[in-house]
Amino acid sequence: MLTYKVLVVEDSPTMRQLIVFALKRIRGVVITEAGDGVDGLKKLSSDKFDLIFSDINMPIMDGLKLVSLIRNNPAYKDVPIVMVTTEGASEDRDRALALGANDYITKPIQTTQILAVAKKLLDA
Repeated sequence: MLTYKVLVVEDSPTMRQLIVFALKRIRGVVITEAGDGVDGLKKLSSDKFDLIFSDINMPIMDGLKLVSLIRNNPAYKDVPIVMVTTEGASEDRDRALALGANDYITKPIQTTQILAVAKKLLDA
């Protein structure tokens, strides 16, 4: 059976749980959680991931900075990234996509949205 490693970077424990809960419905998914961008980068440096979900508004390092750092690293430049945010503004969406995010989900998020995006990007 195929396994997929997914990194969830989100500072809100409630939101993180919701994303993790949705992702667990996909067979073979192994989830790693990070509380902010710096923690996310640390986890990235010690493991290989097939997909990353990241919040935009986080303390220490926000999701946009995280995306640009990931995209500038040859080892991770092809890993799909999904941004999750309360910001429904199109500028935020455009910035995230311009920096290299593959998709964008606006809060309040639905588990069906997370599942659909994850399955599409993982080919699961």
